[in-house]
Amino acid sequence: MNTDIENLFKDKVLGHPAGLFILFFTEMWERFSFYGMRILLVLFLTAPILSDSPGWEWPREHALALIGTYASLLYLTPIIGGWIADKITGYRLAVVIGCLIMTLGHASMAMETTLTFYLGLALLVIGTGFFKPNITSIISEMYKGKESKKDGAYTIFYMGVNAGAFFGMMLCGYLAENFGWSWGFGLAGIFMFFGMLQFWLAGSLFGNIGAKPSKVHEVELPQNINEKNVVTEEVSVDEKLNPFTLFDKVLVVFSSIGGLLYLFNDPLEKIKGFSLFPFEIGGLNGSNVVVLAALVLFLILLITRISRYIPVVRDRIIAVSVFGVFTVFFFAFFEQSLGSMTLFARDYTNRNLIGNSAMIFKVVDALLTTVPLIIITYVIFLLFKKTFSKIGVSNIILGIAFIGVWSLVIFRLTDKFSQEGNQIDATWFGILNSFFIITLAPLFSRWWESKYNPSAAMKYGIGLILLGLGFAILSYGASGIPSGAKTASVSIIFLILAYLLHTMGELCLSPLGLSYLSKLVPARMIGFMFGVWYLAIAVGQKAAGTMGGMIDKISEQYSLGTFFLIFTLIPIGVGIISMLLNPVLKKLMHGVR
Repeated sequence: MNTDIENLFKDKVLGHPAGLFILFFTEMWERFSFYGMRILLVLFLTAPILSDSPGWEWPREHALALIGTYASLLYLTPIIGGWIADKITGYRLAVVIGCLIMTLGHASMAMETTLTFYLGLALLVIGTGFFKPNITSIISEMYKGKESKKDGAYTIFYMGVNAGAFFGMMLCGYLAENFGWSWGFGLAGIFMFFGMLQFWLAGSLFGNIGAKPSKVHEVELPQNINEKNVVTEEVSVDEKLNPFTLFDKVLVVFSSIGGLLYLFNDPLEKIKGFSLFPFEIGGLNGSNVVVLAALVLFLILLITRISRYIPVVRDRIIAVSVFGVFTVFFFAFFEQSLGSMTLFARDYTNRNLIGNSAMIFKVVDALLTTVPLIIITYVIFLLFKKTFSKIGVSNIILGIAFIGVWSLVIFRLTDKFSQEGNQIDATWFGILNSFFIITLAPLFSRWWESKYNPSAAMKYGIGLILLGLGFAILSYGASGIPSGAKTASVSIIFLILAYLLHTMGELCLSPLGLSYLSKLVPARMIGFMFGVWYLAIAVGQKAAGTMGGMIDKISEQYSLGTFFLIFTLIPIGVGIISMLLNPVLKKLMHGVR
């Protein structure tokens, strides 16, 4: 293994192994397909049947119920996919399997029939389970013994994530809104296939890194072992005698089954009017009874396991659990970007520009599109120089894919500039999150490295408050829309400012969650707590769909401004609670920063 790592570090691009950029582009194509398809879902499902781009004309509540379940499952299957890779396939084969399954999923959705649509969603959920946890595991394996360079590697990788999301939403959205939904769904699958081929054909570059697991296990020391004021963990008999008991396993099984049944039953009940739980208890319908019972069982599991650890470990896990609760709240509101905020962009925002406004937007849009693409193309050139003699076919596939991207970008810009005015695609606003992340991430990174670096609880509080302020701007912008209105012409500036504040909130909170978890949780428990963390995000995703689905009920009874006002007050309130809990959480973390 060490020999393979040293070989990888011989061929460097921008100071990092060339293999990192193979992973960069593989992740870029996967995020291209993932976000390119996902931003289309709510628009496709709710688009009128009799329109220029006919959809299925579902009620918004139905569409967001399905999307919430889909998004939630995307964060649950990686727990299983990571386990399969650890035990059976290895990371690299799992990534290839995931890419192939997702390609088939996109192809199924492009057919636009009811059967193939649901089959496509199922394949995408399964494929993401194989892909998502394992490509990052390859990076972790590549940098063993070179931890000082790992932060930089993940920063580069994170740029790949956002570059893929940026171009995926822009190009898939453009084709879908202007030429038909099948074009958008199909394009996402084409680039997913290119990503799979490029990665698979570059396998020789990695040696045994990410290969099938052997029976020899390496132990990695905790990252914070040399930090001051960190309480070192003592291995005691009590800790060794805390395996999963039969009672724990029963709780895991029943809480998991209850949660999964709720995820499937919620859209089934709303869309088809059929319930797996046709009963009521105390005024609650069967679906809510089941999910509340599952939540109670899970809390019993968490509390009983935490109580069996030594005080330091117990306190730190309690801190992680509190941050997990804040994470649920954050994602429940942040993920409105691909739900109610996309609907707001399509139905309530003035996207028609004329005269100087149209020309200024076209120029800005062209710069936003071409400058990142020029930079990435230069990186490809550097990668080819270092690796063409070893993985030439993989390089050629990557080159063909980028010729395709450049062709689509030029075609799109030519089409936009040929129009007398300009209509902004509703999906265009989705790219703002990726753009702001790329531009603001270095500033936030410097903030975290300065003497003004806030504590974990303060970062969570700041992130949630910024999220709420973004919705405050939307609430103000929507304040003039009358109750029950289905369309309006609000200025685009409100959405742009909302995305800016939401992205700043994300940078305060989202990238830091797993970092704190890895520092606070003992190595032998990391798998279980990663599962809990993904579960928190999954709950947030489902809550986002459920709450976003209330847009029609609240806007008809009160107003759209009131709808966004609710989304303003709750995150700000939870953010203030996080700040107030700062002294308590600092104490529970026992010196870990």
